[in-house]
Parts: sequence; C-alpha cells; structure tokens
Amino acid sequence: MELILKQDVEGLGFKDDIVTVKNGYGRNFLIPQGNAILATISAKKVLAENLKQRAFKEKKIVDDATALSETLKGLDIKISAKTGSGDKLFGSVNNINVSEALEKAGHAIDKKFINVTGGNIKRTGKYNATVRLHREVTVDLPFEIIAQSK
Repeated sequence: MELILKQDVEGLGFKDDIVTVKNGYGRNFLIPQGNAILATISAKKVLAENLKQRAFKEKKIVDDATALSETLKGLDIKISAKTGSGDKLFGSVNNINVSEALEKAGHAIDKKFINVTGGNIKRTGKYNATVRLHREVTVDLPFEIIAQSK
C-alpha cells in the first residue's frame, strides 16, 4: 500500500514522503491517526505541486538549520547532576536534560529531536547526542556530565 505521510513518522519517513507499508499498518494505524493519506494519482499530483512551491522556502529553512548547527557545535554544554559514591549518578541523564541545557544556552530545541547516544546515562563523563534540526541537517553535540557541587 502506497501512502503519503502528512507528518514525520519515526522509523518510516518524513512529511510528504511517499512510502510503501503493509495494508494493515496503513489502514489501521497511519490513516486513522491522521499520519498519512492514500497515494492516489491525484494526491501525487497535488503533492508534486506543493513540493515545487515549497522548494524555495525549504532552502531558507535548511540554511537556517545549518547556521544553527554551526553555533551548536561551538557550545560547551555541562550538565550537573547529583552523584553518589564515585562517578555514579542518582537517577540518569537523557534527552530531556540535554534539551533543558540547550534552552539555558539560548537554543530551544524540542526533546524529541535529540537522541542521546547510549540512552539513559548513569555516570559522569563526556558523551554525545545527535540533534536533528531538519531532515537534511543533523549535528553531533558533545556534552559533559559533572558532579553537582554540594
């Protein structure tokens, strides 16, 4: 079954992509949730026209995302967390904490666009996160977890 995605679907594709999925997944999940529509001939023509009109706007968005990625690369992010004995943390650090640290630095980026390498981090040290600013622009963001001063 061919569908046109109306919004980004994790692991499947981005908005306005034409994807092929199994019939049950399309009919029972994607279409009722409003994530996709059937890729009929007329829908494909409308999509092609919309993409043509959006191409110029898209270039500006990609340029802005690239500029933001350059500023993010220059950031030195340190996240302080409570620690127990040695370098173990009380709790863990994840994409939500990285999003909050970026917001303190003046860059509001939604937590769902941040992927921390290794998932939940439970020790102090240096780690990496991948930030997806646009479908074509991703940036590796190094950050450090330090012990909170008592």
